[in-house]
Amino acid sequence: MRPLLINGEWLMTSHASDNINPSDTSDIIDSFAQAGLAETQDAISAADAAFASWSLTTPQVRHDILKTAGDEIMRRKDEIGELLSREEGKILSEGVGETVRAAQIFLFFAAEALRLTGDKVASVRPGVEVDITREPAGVVGIITPWNFPIAIPAWKIAPALCYGNTVVFKPAELVPACSWVIVDILHRAGLPAGVLNLVMGEGAVVGQCMVDDPRVSAITFTGSVGTGARIAKDSLPHMRRLQLEMGGKNPLVVLDDADLDVAVDVAVNGSFFSTGQRCTASSRLIVTEGIHARFVEAVAERLKSLIIDHALKPGTDIGPVVDATQLEQDCAYIETARREGGNLRTGGDLLKRDTQGYYLSPALITDTTPDMRINREEVFGPVASVIRVRDYDEALSVANDSEFGLSAGICTTSLKYASDFKRKSEVGMVMVNLPTAGVDYHVPFGGRKNSSLGPREQGSYAKEFYTTVKTAYTAP
Repeated sequence: MRPLLINGEWLMTSHASDNINPSDTSDIIDSFAQAGLAETQDAISAADAAFASWSLTTPQVRHDILKTAGDEIMRRKDEIGELLSREEGKILSEGVGETVRAAQIFLFFAAEALRLTGDKVASVRPGVEVDITREPAGVVGIITPWNFPIAIPAWKIAPALCYGNTVVFKPAELVPACSWVIVDILHRAGLPAGVLNLVMGEGAVVGQCMVDDPRVSAITFTGSVGTGARIAKDSLPHMRRLQLEMGGKNPLVVLDDADLDVAVDVAVNGSFFSTGQRCTASSRLIVTEGIHARFVEAVAERLKSLIIDHALKPGTDIGPVVDATQLEQDCAYIETARREGGNLRTGGDLLKRDTQGYYLSPALITDTTPDMRINREEVFGPVASVIRVRDYDEALSVANDSEFGLSAGICTTSLKYASDFKRKSEVGMVMVNLPTAGVDYHVPFGGRKNSSLGPREQGSYAKEFYTTVKTAYTAP
């Protein structure tokens, strides 16, 4: 059993949860200790006590620890990537790629620790000096999802530590292994006791305890809209800062003038790779009339050629859905779309493989309208719908007709339409002739509407959440 980490000590508990491989449900990766209310409160107390000294450490100390962690993750990318693919189900190349990204994030914020600056400005009053500095926010509660088991924990933990905050970290219950590895690496890299605390367990217990405790100064969360809304509501009495990433219903517009091969590659990658389990996945394919028939046929043929199998099996293109609950949800949305008039053009079948796992063939649903549930709600699986539109103006209108606003894409060879789409898309990120899923680690990540609340994640913009600004005046 893998233990919790509280106040610098590894702690076993009386309860544990098995980590099951979705490619092979007979493969139990390990068991992980489960925190309860008492353990979570102890973790918060440890982080609170450690803040005073950690917040005053030099940038060099924080740089060295984060760089040591990033270097170790990079050295172990193949090992950790395989572990990631076992516990989450994305194929090995994606698991290794995500691990490399986590290492790059730690190395980026190691450098950022040395780059934190302030301002010295002239006052409007003679002889008065004004200094503007940034200070850490305090104890940061981190709650991460299951779909990116190492990248999302990295892009929350690294900046939190970089800017001098202490952390209470709750990973997703389905994927604790990679999170445990990150914490172990940072612990051995020299973090003082209490600076980073790992509390694995149920969200209703561990997460709620973090939300209810006034000593937690900030919470960064990635997950569902419903859970994010509850965190926001329950945080209001504490007046804490929030950073909430809550999903998307991302459109990919394909215009008549698009390069068909490029459009198909972009759609299949963005909609179905990583089993479609990405908040930035292209779940709405909005296609103009002139290219619609050719595009649908080409995507359907490409999907039929993909190999869906064990995530670690050579040649696999798409691995399993993460668990039985998610598989059931995916199938329910497919059936609902069919009942509402959609045509299941290809896929949507439960598949049997050599190992017992949660295998689903990628589903392409055509003849849908913007008001259908399949086009309003996030499915979070290998499912994409096609909406046929007349022209660019209708495509833009349909793309923006959503309560979400995370990512949007367009496939076109027209600079005019590309430029207009970048300006008028009501989202946080726009892709031109690129998949909506797939972002760089050194630039801001986040959306609008119900997709996001609070400052952006990643890159230098992360300091807006993890630090607070102080203005100091000095008279002669």
